[in-house]
Amino acid sequence: MRNPFELYAGLRYTRAKRRNHFISFISAASMAGIAVGAMALITVLSVMNGFERELRTRILGMASHATISAFEGGLSGWQEAAKKAEAHKEIVAVAPYIEGEGMIRVGGQLSGTLLRGIDPERESRVNEVAQHMKAGQLADLKAGEYRIVLGYEIAQAMGVGLGDKVDLMIPQASVTPAGVLPRFRRFTVAGVFRVGMYEYDRGMVLINLQDAQALLRMGDDVTGVRLKLHDLFEAPRVSHELAQDMAGIYFVSDWTRSHANFFRAVKTEKMVMFIILSLIVGVAAFNIVSTLVMVVQDKQADIAILRTLGASPRSIMAIFMVQGSIIGIVGTLLGVVGGVALALNVERLVPLLELLMGGPVLAPDVYYISDLPSELKWSDVTKISILSLSLGLLSTIYPAWRASRVQPAEALRYE
Repeated sequence: MRNPFELYAGLRYTRAKRRNHFISFISAASMAGIAVGAMALITVLSVMNGFERELRTRILGMASHATISAFEGGLSGWQEAAKKAEAHKEIVAVAPYIEGEGMIRVGGQLSGTLLRGIDPERESRVNEVAQHMKAGQLADLKAGEYRIVLGYEIAQAMGVGLGDKVDLMIPQASVTPAGVLPRFRRFTVAGVFRVGMYEYDRGMVLINLQDAQALLRMGDDVTGVRLKLHDLFEAPRVSHELAQDMAGIYFVSDWTRSHANFFRAVKTEKMVMFIILSLIVGVAAFNIVSTLVMVVQDKQADIAILRTLGASPRSIMAIFMVQGSIIGIVGTLLGVVGGVALALNVERLVPLLELLMGGPVLAPDVYYISDLPSELKWSDVTKISILSLSLGLLSTIYPAWRASRVQPAEALRYE
């Protein structure tokens, strides 16, 4: 504005004690609506960012950045594939693995499980399971000793600990004098891991790679080779380069393919939540419109006097835009401050919520993650601030235009 008169007048109208307390109430409600909307947006998006980060970290802590496998059946000569992969500058470590399905039996208890055969030394380089051992060590899985590492939840469900015996049955049959029976082997529990995802803690067991080859009758074959990269977001490019270098001999995949739909669903949900919660700010913006319309109606005599003193329609419009913008600016500031404070302290508030609810906020047997993580991104705060300020500013245009169209003669006729 070239002349600060409009700014001073708008600020004076905002600070003045209105005769109409109903207008003051709607103004306060509009300001609170924008603050609550901005705070809810920042908090919810921060929690969803936290969920996405934790899911990616925990899933890829047990899964792999990329894998090399055969197009059909087991992968023979995996050492050659591992050697070619290690030659790539982006790859940090490789590890062979075997995957299959099985069933754990302890006495009369049975539980289905995902069986994974690993090389303990190599495996600790490509994932984080060794860092999440609650009991025992991954290195205790020695070939020929038939030891097993269980997830924490399955160990609790079966009531077993270090040194206990469990029977591992696989969906392959053995012909015996008693008939055809499923193949099984007795293992000794050598460790318990807990990665924080119920899917793995309840449904996965680890055994030595050679023990898995003997149990599944795979000879020297493996299911595939797991790869760890310097930058997991480079996995699509690296896997494509490896596939070209290996001339179609092996099938190369990466985490963006195996978990693409899952992470795409999280991203879509985040976008939908942003749109839905933006409606709170939109409702508050409509309240600003109604507030300013009533203020214009209430101040028609004042507008007429200003016009007779030489104020232009543009100046009148600017005065009411300033008045309405103050509501949007103050509401946005309050919402941003409250949202940032809440987003940074969500994890500390969870115990209080659990105490009030009398149970866990997120049941571990229902949700992937049982805690409530939060990751504040300033880019989200910036977007939300711009959205709130823009809606607050746009909501002032029509009432301010109405004020600029007031005719002094008509407004002062009955004064």
